[in-house]
Amino acid sequence: MSVLFAVSEVFPWVKTGGLADVACYLPMALNESGIDVRIVMPAYRSILSQIHEYRVCAETSLPEAGIRYRILQVTLPDSQVPVYLVDIPELYDRPGGPYTDSSGADWPDNALRYAQFCRVIVAMALNQTGLHWRPDLLQCNDWHTGLAPALLKAGGSRLPVVFTIHNLAYQGIFPYELFRSLRLPAGFWSPDALEFYGNMSFIKGGLVYADRLITVSPRYAEEITTPEYGCGMDGLLSNRREQLTGILNGVDYRYWDPRNDTHIWHHYWIDSLEKRRLNKLELQEELGLNRDPEAIILAHISRLTGQKGTDLILFGLADLLPDNDLQLVVLGTGESGFETALLTAASARAGQMSVCLYFDEGLAHRIQASADLLLMPSRFEPCGLTQLYALRYGCIPVVCATGGLADTITDVDDQSLKDGTATGFQFQEPATSSLVTAVRRALAMRRGDARAWQRLVTSAMQKDFSWQNSARGYARLFADLISATPYRPVGRLP
Repeated sequence: MSVLFAVSEVFPWVKTGGLADVACYLPMALNESGIDVRIVMPAYRSILSQIHEYRVCAETSLPEAGIRYRILQVTLPDSQVPVYLVDIPELYDRPGGPYTDSSGADWPDNALRYAQFCRVIVAMALNQTGLHWRPDLLQCNDWHTGLAPALLKAGGSRLPVVFTIHNLAYQGIFPYELFRSLRLPAGFWSPDALEFYGNMSFIKGGLVYADRLITVSPRYAEEITTPEYGCGMDGLLSNRREQLTGILNGVDYRYWDPRNDTHIWHHYWIDSLEKRRLNKLELQEELGLNRDPEAIILAHISRLTGQKGTDLILFGLADLLPDNDLQLVVLGTGESGFETALLTAASARAGQMSVCLYFDEGLAHRIQASADLLLMPSRFEPCGLTQLYALRYGCIPVVCATGGLADTITDVDDQSLKDGTATGFQFQEPATSSLVTAVRRALAMRRGDARAWQRLVTSAMQKDFSWQNSARGYARLFADLISATPYRPVGRLP
């Protein structure tokens, strides 16, 4: 089967979060299983600056939208996966990130940028761009591609569409004036379509019009049908419960494995765990922490936001770092208030706390290979990848029992330790006191029972969350959907 995989960011070229990792490794796994999967994404300046060879495989226009564009073809690194870059310089050739300028402010024309991207997605899906290739199925991801299912179905196409929700909190909300300026079909302005409490919601295009909806963990698929986690879409998602599936994200162990990781200093495995101490010393040297192989390092690798529970860590610093043999490493960017507070805290704890307000892929690997505990106190977490990476490196996660964190981390207790299923420490409520209690449980075991701790680390490192498992779930869903839609697409772009 053939699949067009539409997404707004792909690792290693552009990454703001886990979506980019999924958009890299899932298509790789699908391709390796025999599916002809091809990625389409915007040709941001940051991508073109990294790519020195590409083929211009189409140059055309969308008269309905008043735009001309090129399609540039490259190959995803270390794979056979074709990537189509939609080149519209006036929309994507600019500095900064994919969604924000260099100061962190949203681009004011984001609605136009991703509406036009969605129109090109639809044209590609209908084989109207001159590529002479037509997919059997369209997979869209998050709000940036949400208009594509709506436009495709409004044009009368029967092409099967899957829409994956990576984080329902980001919905692409824009005012009615922008809806009018985008020249979308008038029928889209309805509570049964894109209208959302007087605004336009891009993500509703996927939630309403896609044939099947996927979330990135089974528990998150259940959670988003409730008012607590549904972000105002719980009624719609409850009505579409029969078309809603949760498939766990995965890990590509070619890139995330301490036995062969090119980013870390000392390779190791379950039979050579003592080498983690050597990595710890190297990390302490790199980040200006006190050199102490016996120190216990806590790590927080994340966007620094309320969703991720960064504030719970800040409020609990006095209890999380009461002793000199405890250290904390924070890696990530996010809300300015959290960034400032973390820097202030680190300056008062020189040698004990390091804050890196940027994202460095290699450093993320080195932290995983050195730290003892990973802190993920998320208030909600669709899946989470960082805790899956941590398991393979023997960095034990301490997580709030929500979404994919609850699905992937088995809490330490007498039974789970006995049967070898324990992989970390859960707490139920997103509160600082709950986080501190869970960390104290972990520290008591780490300090008091070395043999049990080694069994826990060994068990965690051997868990298999490979993308091949996830890809099989996607492939089955794709095949079922394609077989249930026997007619070829006949639509035109509205």
